[in-house]
Amino acid sequence: MRRALLIFEKSLGPNHPSFAMSLNNLADLLRGTNRLSEAEPLFRQALAIDEQSLGSEHPHVAICLNNLALVLQATNRMSEAEPLLRRALSIEERSFGPEHPNVARALGNLAELFRDTNRFGEAEPLLCRALEIDEQNCGPDHPRVAVRLNSLAQLCRVASQSNKAEPLLRRALAIDEKSYGPEHPHVAMRLNNLATLLQDTNRPGEAEPLS
Repeated sequence: MRRALLIFEKSLGPNHPSFAMSLNNLADLLRGTNRLSEAEPLFRQALAIDEQSLGSEHPHVAICLNNLALVLQATNRMSEAEPLLRRALSIEERSFGPEHPNVARALGNLAELFRDTNRFGEAEPLLCRALEIDEQNCGPDHPRVAVRLNSLAQLCRVASQSNKAEPLLRRALAIDEKSYGPEHPHVAMRLNNLATLLQDTNRPGEAEPLS
């Protein structure tokens, strides 16, 4: 990635969108390996290049905003991350329309921040909307729908709404079993989440065979 970055910089210049894309890719790798202090300035540089070269409302800007927000969240700077996620959501809605999968992704990211800051009432409608968008675009039995169901269920669980969480988890489990087969790691994660919920609701006998 560093070699590609040097090639783009030499051949296209340091203000080209392709150079920004390469910066973003390298920064994402650094974020994924928990080198957050190295990733942040690269994300900021990529964002500045894309805003200058493509305009402040371009979808590539939304990607940079989202990635930078993830770093800020990981370093517990929620108040800095929130306006970036809101702006990314606004760009995606204007660029693609309110029912596009990119909008669902942006809604999910903002909802995750709300969940992590104990703003459950604000997070739930965003996750419900993201779920509806993915159901419309992908169908009710798509693995992406299972991801949304799981996120919504986890929100309900931490908000002490276990009765709402359980059917969501069971539906997510059924989707992944059908999509991937019973031995897939995604199925294991769904089983574990359901088992945790059953334990939380004093049903250890039901939880044990799942975990």
